[in-house]
Amino acid sequence: MRTIEWHDGKVVTIDQTKLPNETIMLEMRNCMEIAEAIDQMKIRGAPLLGAASAFGLALTAYNSTARTKAELIKELEVSAKILRETRPTAVNLFWGIDRILSKARGSSENVRGTAALVVEEAQKIADEDVAANHLIGKYGSELIVEGDTVLTHCNAGALATVDYGTALGVIRAAVKQGKRIRVIATETRPKLQGARLTTYELQRDGIPVTLITDGAVGHFMRKKMIDKVIVGADRIVRDAVINKIGTFTIAVLAKEHRIPFYVAAPKSTFDLNSKSSEITIEERSPEEVTRIGSLQIAAKGVKALNPAFDITPLDYVTAIICESGILYKEDFRRFETNRSKHA
Repeated sequence: MRTIEWHDGKVVTIDQTKLPNETIMLEMRNCMEIAEAIDQMKIRGAPLLGAASAFGLALTAYNSTARTKAELIKELEVSAKILRETRPTAVNLFWGIDRILSKARGSSENVRGTAALVVEEAQKIADEDVAANHLIGKYGSELIVEGDTVLTHCNAGALATVDYGTALGVIRAAVKQGKRIRVIATETRPKLQGARLTTYELQRDGIPVTLITDGAVGHFMRKKMIDKVIVGADRIVRDAVINKIGTFTIAVLAKEHRIPFYVAAPKSTFDLNSKSSEITIEERSPEEVTRIGSLQIAAKGVKALNPAFDITPLDYVTAIICESGILYKEDFRRFETNRSKHA
């Protein structure tokens, strides 16, 4: 089942804040509802944010009563501004918005035809994400061997994408090939995406998974209980990978213990016009740290810092797996150079 779908003027997705205890489907009928779901992390995961932002603009186009194409473009730009303000770090969100706006602005159709093109383009973005994830799984599975124990952080599975997943897509593809592997999932404080979402996905698929605390990673690496690390990404820039907070710590530990550290992400996550120093790291509410749900777990009034992401320099990354194949450091630099020449 897809994580997000278009159904005759409404967008249907799963409320990820309720998993794994409840499966509640959200039906969103306008862009503001999608923006609120993104802001509240009912919709999360970089590739999924790209599709969701596109569908948000598709809802604006679908419901528009604009009389001219210019009026429709203005409505889309207003909706785009709302979506851009939800989460600042994951580049897919902005990529999806820009792609839809470009399609609308370049349309030679009338207002209704342009609106239809926007909806069609949003659905195309979703379909392309599924195809990209399957290719990531195909290429990445070459790096997995029989008997491997793979550590993953946060959730880079079907729930973080339109379907199949990036890091978990690699694991799924390896299992489909008949390789017997095990997964160790970090809980991923403070929102517990690993505990709530990754274990849910893997158990549902019958893939052996063991949950550990974030602070236990070094312990299990030292005991030689982890063979490889595969994570997703929220943005890949020229000099680093930006992913869920805690990723950099795992990468440093992996390098110390000579464990391959792989990043799986579609090319829509690549932002090769930027360096890590230029990226805004989202700071979320301190209450996510001082509370678990409604339960206060820290001393009342204590200050807390809550960056949602951290930055892992490429020197700590063994390879990046995308829909074009496996990019090692020299390949990534070549990919960046070729992209710049054709930009």
